[in-house]
Amino acid sequence: MKKTTNLLLGSGISLLIALATVVGMPTLATKGTSEDSKYRVFCANNKLEVEQRTLEQEKNARGSSVCMLAEFDYLSDADKYAENHGGKGSDCKCN
Repeated sequence: MKKTTNLLLGSGISLLIALATVVGMPTLATKGTSEDSKYRVFCANNKLEVEQRTLEQEKNARGSSVCMLAEFDYLSDADKYAENHGGKGSDCKCN
C-alpha cells in the first residue's frame, strides 16, 4: 500500500510539473509576436528616437508631445528608417 501511495504521489508531482511547463509555453511562443516586441520610431519632444516601448509607455516617459512615426519587427529596420529621416536625435515634428 505504501508503494502505491508513493507511486501515485510521484506521478502527481510529475504531472503538475509537466502541466505547469505546457501552460507556460504559449506565453513564451507568442512573445515574439506580441505588440510589445515591436521596434518603434517616435518623435518625442521634437527629437527622433527608436524604442521598444508602446506609444502609451513612451508618452508616460516623455510627456504628451510624442507621436509614433513607424513600427517594425526588427531593430535594424527601425534604425534604417531613423537614419533615412535624419538619424536618432535629429529634429522631427508630430503632425
